[in-house]
Amino acid sequence: MKTKFGLLGMLLTALLILTGIRAEAAPTNVNWNQNVITVTGIGVPPRNSVSAAQARAMARRAAMADAYRQLAEIVEGVNIDAETTVVQAMADDRIYLKVQGVIKGAQIIEENIAPDGGYEVTMQMPLFGAGGLAEAVFERPERIEPFPPPKPSPSVTVTVEVRGGYTGLVIDCRGLRKHINPVMSPVIKNADREKIYGYKNIDPDFVNEYGMVSYARNMDEASRAGTNPLIVTAIDLVDHNANPVVSVADANLILSENQVSHFLDDTAVVFLY
Repeated sequence: MKTKFGLLGMLLTALLILTGIRAEAAPTNVNWNQNVITVTGIGVPPRNSVSAAQARAMARRAAMADAYRQLAEIVEGVNIDAETTVVQAMADDRIYLKVQGVIKGAQIIEENIAPDGGYEVTMQMPLFGAGGLAEAVFERPERIEPFPPPKPSPSVTVTVEVRGGYTGLVIDCRGLRKHINPVMSPVIKNADREKIYGYKNIDPDFVNEYGMVSYARNMDEASRAGTNPLIVTAIDLVDHNANPVVSVADANLILSENQVSHFLDDTAVVFLY
């Protein structure tokens, strides 16, 4: 069954053929560290152009159509959470219309004219913030749930020495046999598979503006967690490899330190992958 964006893609493809789009697709990128989607559309002028100005305008139009087509395809596959992609959420007509609006609002960040008369348009849309995808796909929770208290365990004492002063949280998911699957709304679980951090724990307006986490290859990219992050190591990935699991002891440490430093409340969280 064709999706709504699949039909939109067919219409855009027809437009590209009419306006002379090149066959090869430009590289696309979802940057889960900066939480943006960037695409470059490429177009060429039609052979029947009557003037250089018309040729340039037609090539630009084709490049923009190509960029919008790429954005539509990429957005469909973005994971909202461990269970839901954007294309699944768009079964709701209300969300579908909102997502369309977000794509149409993508910003042009660069334009270039090739020596052969071709045209390149680079467009970018945010996952979060003003005009971001989150505004279209996130549903507001009925209430904000408090973070759970540190959990007693037969093998782990609940008493945690709180240091304070942590600016954020870094969960190192590297070294596991699995690779983390980036999503817009991940959760952190303890070894008993209980959630200690998720969308419903945070002010929804704050989440829509800043997101839940960023994903980084190394500590140099982990600026979201500040200059003095609490660093723990994931012991597993669950729920289609979207949600990291930490030990009960580390979960207790995270929750205890957050009571003092509130880095979870500020979504100052980074996953290393």
